[in-house]
Amino acid sequence: MIVTRALLERLPKAELHVHLDGSLRPGTMVELAAAYGKPLPESDPERLRTYMHVRDASNLVEYLDRFAVTLSVMQTAEALERIAYELAEDLAGENVRYAEIRYSPILNTREGLPLTAAVDAPLRGLESAAQAFGIRTNLIICGIRNMDPATSQELADLTVAYKGRGVVAFDLAGAEYNYPAKKHREAFYTVINKNMAATIHAGEAYGPESIHQALHYCKANRIGHGTRLYEDPVLRDYIRDRRLLIETNITSNVQTRAVARASEHPVRQYLDAALAVTLCTDGWLMTGVTLSDEYWLAHTELGFTRAEIDRCLLEGFANAFLPWPERRAMVERVRGELATLR
Repeated sequence: MIVTRALLERLPKAELHVHLDGSLRPGTMVELAAAYGKPLPESDPERLRTYMHVRDASNLVEYLDRFAVTLSVMQTAEALERIAYELAEDLAGENVRYAEIRYSPILNTREGLPLTAAVDAPLRGLESAAQAFGIRTNLIICGIRNMDPATSQELADLTVAYKGRGVVAFDLAGAEYNYPAKKHREAFYTVINKNMAATIHAGEAYGPESIHQALHYCKANRIGHGTRLYEDPVLRDYIRDRRLLIETNITSNVQTRAVARASEHPVRQYLDAALAVTLCTDGWLMTGVTLSDEYWLAHTELGFTRAEIDRCLLEGFANAFLPWPERRAMVERVRGELATLR
């Protein structure tokens, strides 16, 4: 079946790996910066969009530097509520039906905002968006690799405190090289022992050992990026056999130099090897792509067929951090829609 860009926009989608602080609208950034007296590298929204679209990073750390700009205008409850609402609105406009939005609320407390307020605010925004646009969303709270493990523990406790209240999982993000996940394993024990889910950024700026630690030290249920998993075929097959999802981010992996170009991304190998994969944007502002763009890139650069696209879409819904009966119902509903759109 012929795949068109217009068709991809119509397909029902799940977005499981998108950062709140990587997905602001440039116009909103300009307005918030003016309201809070914050400097920006550009005052015109379109020039700011160009600046924030990371094209010149030589590695993950340089890519992450841009987040200092977005975080500067994300230090109040009002800003967080608005930004979460607008991201959900943008997702709904791309026919994203379900999204898990991740961020580290500790980064939003630099000007005195209480940690709980930094969670309550985006939850209010997402609830308002659900009522307005019908999109379902949840939050994932992130620990930061290069912060003290005690901070990760605090954020894990926060994750548990919001169980059943809009937070569904714990993650570990930030600079990967030289900051092993196993140093934060106590935080993950807290979350797992409370029967909550975990996903970890791993295998992007460091090799399969990073993925190994995410799985075997921290008990991750999904892997964010997993770009270098191909370097360890035994570990790859372990992940395949247990149907552990790889949250794949093609565009951002090119931006961070994890891969040289989209046409060389190993997600093609993973799909051929029968791994469970779904495509994600990582952040709409920083990557400069929507989820439909990401699937179009996979089609044009990696030869994803319509059947393979449907498979990735369904894996996204099937591996959401939701109760199984809800996931099963969502998968069946989406499966029917995909069949109709064929």
